[in-house]
Amino acid sequence: MNTREFIEQQEEQILAKDAFLSKNATRSRPEEHECELRTAFQRDRDRVIHCKSFRRLKHKTQVFFSPEGDHYRTRLTHTLEVTQVARTVARSLRLNEDLTEAIGLAHDLGHAPFGHAGERVLDALSVNGFRHYQQSVRVCDVLERQGGLNLTDQVRDGILNHSGNHRAATLEGRIIRYADRIAYINHDIDDALRAKVILQDDLPKGCLKVLGETHSSRINTLVTDLITYSRKQGDIMMSPDVEEAMQDLRTFLFDKVYFTENAREQEEKAAGVISKLYQYYFEHPDELPTELWHPDLHVAVCDFISCMTDRYVLTLYNRLFVPQTWAQI
Repeated sequence: MNTREFIEQQEEQILAKDAFLSKNATRSRPEEHECELRTAFQRDRDRVIHCKSFRRLKHKTQVFFSPEGDHYRTRLTHTLEVTQVARTVARSLRLNEDLTEAIGLAHDLGHAPFGHAGERVLDALSVNGFRHYQQSVRVCDVLERQGGLNLTDQVRDGILNHSGNHRAATLEGRIIRYADRIAYINHDIDDALRAKVILQDDLPKGCLKVLGETHSSRINTLVTDLITYSRKQGDIMMSPDVEEAMQDLRTFLFDKVYFTENAREQEEKAAGVISKLYQYYFEHPDELPTELWHPDLHVAVCDFISCMTDRYVLTLYNRLFVPQTWAQI
């Protein structure tokens, strides 16, 4: 018995009856050979961590565009926080932690530059629309390694269904939807307080009474409630009171952080930059990378722009549209 087979045997003995076992993982393209050391979901996790799209997340916006401080979240640190919350929940519920981790690490690989502002612009510009969770699957299926990472169907399903009211097929996938909200609601508050966009006294008192006064206490309340209530219900769920408080806190963020006058001004600037680049490459398709060729030009341009980091977008914009000094030409 090799290491992978031993781990698979342990899963059958230890994990809950509704956990998804690694030995049952499926792929659209069968592997040439099984790994002797790693399960299918462990291989998925490693493929995600080693791909270029994962590394680019460190220079993609979470909330604040190109923050100057070293302590603001980026899309990469957001991804790590989501994954750690999700792993804690999966471990406590005796679900497949490796499957949960792989989905968490990959769930935002297709996010556009400038965060959700960039996503909204691409969605408006492309006749096909643009959703980051769909693009994340496309990154994993097609764009990485010029042929995709060949992730398992279970990880791909979790990525595709982590946002909004979507429902993943596995319990592990459903954890990510909650872990994503738990992470971003709390770390966006932390960053907004650091940036003095809001003050501690601005936070809604009713939410704090239910969830806690501090960053750590709120996360502890939300994670503990998710584990406890899910265990009772046999599905991934929060108790109504706690989920309502979390949703109220999310609404507060939209009103006081995400859609403030300053945020709208920055979003308009970001939209202008992305729109200009979109139009340029739509009119100059010969300048697109050859590996991103697609018969539908909207797909090709979306692929190119959504892969960019914030700073690469600005560098490219300056090169194409801002007059250069003689020393720079």
